[in-house]
Amino acid sequence: MVMSREQNAGRNHSVRIDNSTFERVEEFKYLGTTVTNQNSIAEEIKSRLRSGNACYHSVQNFLSSRLLSKNLKIKIYRNIILPVVLYGCETWSLTMRNERKLRMFNNMVLRRIFGPRSEEVTGEWRRLHNEELNDLYSSPNIVRVIKSRIMRWAGHVARVG
Repeated sequence: MVMSREQNAGRNHSVRIDNSTFERVEEFKYLGTTVTNQNSIAEEIKSRLRSGNACYHSVQNFLSSRLLSKNLKIKIYRNIILPVVLYGCETWSLTMRNERKLRMFNNMVLRRIFGPRSEEVTGEWRRLHNEELNDLYSSPNIVRVIKSRIMRWAGHVARVG
């Protein structure tokens, strides 16, 4: 893959090593992470959210079960779903749009865990508001977790000689 700010850089180039020729590609997967020639992280975040959705759908029966406690459901979320979504997040540079997508995913899972609420006055069921979810979920939100991991990784890199 040729990485350049120019759109046509390396358009016709291929790499030849011994008797093998490697074609130029726009993106490829390396160690489970999508690398693009524009160094855009948006595709990687989309891919991570797709994987997180697949993981979420595989355990959604547990998350909506009344037999499991909310604490156990939160542990399932933290230990099974979040690692899938946050794999490689230390190298991400988040935009507001990406942060919004991540928060939407986080809130979707938390709404499944905490379920709907009954209005005290009318007795009707309603979805929890984002502020209520944040109050019920005592851990930091997903964007704060990503930013702390980025800072921790930056500290490791800064200490390298």
